Amino acid sequence: MPIHPALHAALDRPVWSALEGGHRHLALGGPLAKRYPREIGPFAALADDSPQAWEALAALLLPGEAAMLVTATAPVRAPGLSLTPLDPVLQMVATRDLAPATLSFSVLGEADAPEMRELAGLTNPGPFAQRTHELGEFLGVRAGGRLAAMAGERMRPDGAVEVSAVCVHPEHRGQAYARHLLAERTRRIMAQGNQPFLHVYPSNRGAIALYESLGYVVRRQLHLTRAELSS
Repeated sequence: MPIHPALHAALDRPVWSALEGGHRHLALGGPLAKRYPREIGPFAALADDSPQAWEALAALLLPGEAAMLVTATAPVRAPGLSLTPLDPVLQMVATRDLAPATLSFSVLGEADAPEMRELAGLTNPGPFAQRTHELGEFLGVRAGGRLAAMAGERMRPDGAVEVSAVCVHPEHRGQAYARHLLAERTRRIMAQGNQPFLHVYPSNRGAIALYESLGYVVRRQLHLTRAELSS
């Protein structure tokens, strides 16, 4: 799947592109800095690297609160903010369509949110707050009356959708749930005419091998930075 140059530029700035695009209805802030609501997640972004943009981001934070930045280059200065570099991530993009999942799954909703947060807490797929499940469609597999696995959506730049929160309960591993849900999530995103993408730590070789087996390839490395008000 060839990626249009404009989409490459959007994927280099996934948080900003999402808050300007498919998640504009969730965006807090203004033209220089935006963030997701606290109860959805810690991600924030800047329009540029100007002092005015950093000051606008600082105005969106409470004392003791941290924002997570995802950028193509690591920021080195931030007036009014303290920056902490975190481990970088690999951004991977899907390159082929996939067959529908062959296992029984359901679309998760508001009633499933407590179980979704519990599963995320057990498996740590990334930040998962009180309303993270509102970012997009989540698919789940139930076994023995409990949520055994799920896969959802997170950032939504125009023309692309991030696959996120792919996690399996420790008691239900070895059933290929992650593979089936990831494949179905990818297929559904492509069916809507969007480019699936995801983020993974370079050290997570098992997950990378799974993603590669389903046609995902590394597009580039992105930097994660924690930003909080200077004390």
